[in-house]
Amino acid sequence: MRLPRDIGGDELIGLLGHFGYYPVRQTGSHVRLVRIFEDYEHHLTIPRHPNLRLGTLNRILQDVAGHLGVEKEDILSKR
Repeated sequence: MRLPRDIGGDELIGLLGHFGYYPVRQTGSHVRLVRIFEDYEHHLTIPRHPNLRLGTLNRILQDVAGHLGVEKEDILSKR
């Protein structure tokens, strides 16, 4: 599956909200998200840019998919 070239930081933050991630702080144009599961916290930093670079998007999706045990396509299917 090809990664979308038109996904922005705000949209990605909304997508990750479906999986239990929520913002805890913002510094400049970057938002820090966290997902707490039992006694484990997973932290992510998402740039709030209009269009994310493909490498940045791919790395974030790989990180989340590995943590959740799902495929990247499953995350993007909530779009």
